[in-house]
Parts: sequence; C-alpha cells; structure tokens
Amino acid sequence: MGSGTAGCDRCERRDRRAKRFIDISGALAGLAVGSPVILLAAAAIRAEGGGPVLFRQERIGEHGRPFTILKYRTMIPDAEVRGAGLATYRGDPRITRVGKLLRQTSLDELPQLLNVLRGDMSLVGPRPTVRSQVERYTPRQLRRLSVLPGIAGWAQVNGRNSIPWSRRIELDIWYVDHHSIRLDLAIILRTARIVLFGGGTYGAGGVNRDLDVGEDDARERDVREDDAHNLDIRNPDSNNIDALPAGDRASV
Repeated sequence: MGSGTAGCDRCERRDRRAKRFIDISGALAGLAVGSPVILLAAAAIRAEGGGPVLFRQERIGEHGRPFTILKYRTMIPDAEVRGAGLATYRGDPRITRVGKLLRQTSLDELPQLLNVLRGDMSLVGPRPTVRSQVERYTPRQLRRLSVLPGIAGWAQVNGRNSIPWSRRIELDIWYVDHHSIRLDLAIILRTARIVLFGGGTYGAGGVNRDLDVGEDDARERDVREDDAHNLDIRNPDSNNIDALPAGDRASV
C-alpha cells in the first residue's frame, strides 16, 4: 500500500512538472507568435479613448489564493460599479467598440499568458472567478479551486457562457477529478476551434449573469452531498476523457 501511494505521489509530481513545462513553453510561444496582435490590440484600445490598456482584477486561484488577473480592457473604466455590475449582456453600452471585437474573438484573454508565466494560472484549468462568487460556493463547489485556474477550460469548450454557472462548476469539478496532459491538449485544440468560429460569448437571452440566482435546490443538494466527497482530489480515479457521459462530450 505504501509503495503504491509513493508511486502515485511520484506520478503526480511528474505530471505537475510536465504541465508546468507545457504552460511555460506555450505561454512563451503564444507571446512570441501573437506579438503583432498583442501590440495592435493595445494600440487600438489606447486610440479609442485613452484609459488603461489592461484590466486588472483580483481573482481567486488554486487553494483559494488571490492573484491579479490581466485582460485587455474591453469596457469603460470603472464598469464594475456602473450599470449591471459584474453581469454583462449583448449590446451592453459599457463595452467599447474595440472591446466587442476582442470579446468575440477571446483575444481579450491574451495578457493572461503573463499570468501563466508567473505561475498564477495554467493554460488549461477552471476559469478563475471573483471573491464574491467564491464566497457563495458550497463546499463541493470549492473543489474547483483544487487546481490552477486556466485560460482555457473544460466548461469553456462545453458551452462557455451559454450554460448556467452551476453547470460550468460541475464541469470544472469533473476536470479536477480527471485532468491529464491528454485532456489538456484536447481542450486546447477545441479552444482554438471556438476562437476561430466563435460561440458561447453570451448566455441565455444574451446575458452573462453573476453566479446563478434561483438555484437554491441545486445548492441544497450539493450541501447534502458534501459529506460524501473528499476535498483532497490528488488521486483521481480516472484520467480518461471517455469517462464523461456522452452528452457532456458533445463537440462545440
């Protein structure tokens, strides 16, 4: 039993080193190849009306550690305290013209390659959210914080903003339990397809809501299930992408 546990620990350390190597290599390659787009986007944001090029916001990362996420600014300054707050919607007047294009193409996420180099994020993982949302998680939902957050994620390639937050979190928990290098590469390839062809930018009714409201029954169910789940997910029982029910493997 002891040697098996030690072997699993070695496998975990090996996988983390491999994932970190891929993260650093991918981030450096992305910054190098994407440098013309990065510079053009920054110039367009500045030319549209001044103000900062980058949007900085506290997000909650692995094991609840806060960090500052970087994105291209796609909205007017101080947008979080105006209008719909954290929620956004199609035609939101706070979104700039350049910002609309950056959001549609997901290019607003490019500066997060710097977060990856810093070690705050990975290329692949659950999308990091703000503290006010994390504070409303059930203990089960907190399991999505057991790995580094990512630029691309399992929930993003299975519906993105078109599915409710509760479903996104469940997909992220599935990723936590089944993550592997193979799965990460599959997510990166599917993310590239979404960037090229679009989709999922906005949720139902053209609105990206804050953490789901009106799903108390689901949250109560999660609370009842919490005692059955071990918050230490270091030894997932499977790394097989095919373990997910067929409906959840639907191509996006």
